[in-house]
Amino acid sequence: MLDPLDSLILHALHVVPRAPFRVIGEAVGASEQTVARRYRAMQRTGTVRVVGLVNPVVHGLVASIARITLNPDRTDALAEAVARLPEISFANISFGGSEIVCAMQMPHDGRMPEVLRQLARFPGVVELTTRMVLHAYSPPGAYWGRLGPSLPEEAVALLLERHPRQERQGPPAELREEDGALLAVLAEDGRASQATLAEHTGWTTGRIVRRMEILERSGTLLYDVDLVPEHLGYPFGAALWMRTSPERLHETGTAVAALPRVVFAAATSGDENLMVIVMCTDAADFYDFLSRSLATVPGITGYAASVRLRTVKQAVSLVHRGRLVPPLPRL
Repeated sequence: MLDPLDSLILHALHVVPRAPFRVIGEAVGASEQTVARRYRAMQRTGTVRVVGLVNPVVHGLVASIARITLNPDRTDALAEAVARLPEISFANISFGGSEIVCAMQMPHDGRMPEVLRQLARFPGVVELTTRMVLHAYSPPGAYWGRLGPSLPEEAVALLLERHPRQERQGPPAELREEDGALLAVLAEDGRASQATLAEHTGWTTGRIVRRMEILERSGTLLYDVDLVPEHLGYPFGAALWMRTSPERLHETGTAVAALPRVVFAAATSGDENLMVIVMCTDAADFYDFLSRSLATVPGITGYAASVRLRTVKQAVSLVHRGRLVPPLPRL
């Protein structure tokens, strides 16, 4: 299980991903040096990674989920093919080996995306269904207190006071060719220092600060904190595909998003119009979630579960036709 201090540091990063270690130290009650050492240790083991991402709206893309049903004897071959497709950011094989669940960003311009044609033509594929993510009920980091020790409200307020978030104003800013180097560094390390950014871009510190402020305030540049559930003590993951009536969609989605173990909840297109991702300790914990927590939510008329067997691909950021594209949350 995660160390309590490490848990507080991760919560602080969810609140303000680029907050200086000194500010995080004030919030968690530790020295700047201790926070930096703990963060870098978690970074080295792959437990956490902070990344800068380009809002997909800038490129006319929408978040989508694909469920691929296939013959189990073709699972490994398709998994290898999926891992090579740049449009796919995450892919998991579900328990039993007859389903692969993928997350991707796709254009919404009236044409069939080529990546779907490639997947549908693959030998052994029985069915391919896609869903567009219409609305996310879970803001980043909102689930943290359900998985480990979390910061008290006064510590969160301190973080936001010392390192205020950029309030979004207006439509996303148009990207320039010269932004490529800046975004590429942030895609690898969303906490890259101004000195590192200056080294890779050739810009002055002042220019970096001004450009990042424009991109952040317009909602063009976003930040994500990617975590490995196994390192947090939650190796059992599952995606739930649920149905509810349109008049109860928002009420039900909001209620499900607030449940323990839920790390992501969204309304989607398709017959199953709610998708939920849960992180549990084992099968018994998952059963307890279904029979006790989920059972308390009104409006759910049916569900199916895709239990994660193993991860095929985890690309925190990817390049799609030369453009940086963010992923969906880990499935």
